[in-house]
Amino acid sequence: MFEPGAGPAANPAAGRLRPIRTFEPRRSRVTKAQGEALLRLWPTWGFDIDGSRVLDLDELFATLPAGSPVVLEIGFGMGEATVQMAAADRETGLLAVDVHTPGQGNLLRLADLQGLTNVRVANGDALILLREMLPERSLSGLRIYFPDPWPKKRHNKRRLVQTPFLDLAATRLAPGAVLHCATDWEPYAEQMLEVLSAHPDFENTQEDGGFADRPEHRPQTRFEGQGIRKGHTVHDLLFRRRP
Repeated sequence: MFEPGAGPAANPAAGRLRPIRTFEPRRSRVTKAQGEALLRLWPTWGFDIDGSRVLDLDELFATLPAGSPVVLEIGFGMGEATVQMAAADRETGLLAVDVHTPGQGNLLRLADLQGLTNVRVANGDALILLREMLPERSLSGLRIYFPDPWPKKRHNKRRLVQTPFLDLAATRLAPGAVLHCATDWEPYAEQMLEVLSAHPDFENTQEDGGFADRPEHRPQTRFEGQGIRKGHTVHDLLFRRRP
């Protein structure tokens, strides 16, 4: 049986003031295979987001040549799409953040099955990771696929992609880095398009200033499939960090 204390911490940033939570932890059972992957691989490929240090990305991705590009993915679900993207671009480090323990175990299991050495898994709040643990201009890309939509109006303030978040993300993205968002929640898509279009540090890669077609490098995620079956329209947004 998987012992939680042997892998990712339940609350790695305990004691920190966090007035607004932008994610909702999901509780579900860790399977035997997921638990075994966490016990075996977490000490090497995983870490807790505790805000205690600034990461050396060359050291974190020591299996890659020094100076290799690193992409941050916030919220990877069960990790299937993350592994597909990492396998298609093994020369780029993929730093994947989530708080869902079964998903963390599944991502590690799938990456190990494919012999990937360019995936690292972070457990905890992505805002703390960006603000306190990543150097400036250190990321070559940022991916946010199907974040919590927070559909109720009183909860809209919890949505991740808003101006303060973009202010922070812009400091961690290298010039020319691409911020790629995707959602099947129409109001959130419109909000993201509005705030990104208005932000001085980002420019839309689409000449018409609208949404983008799903690029080939983004596989269809499990949540995307669920949304499509419900009749939802999926929107991709591709914005570039201005020089």
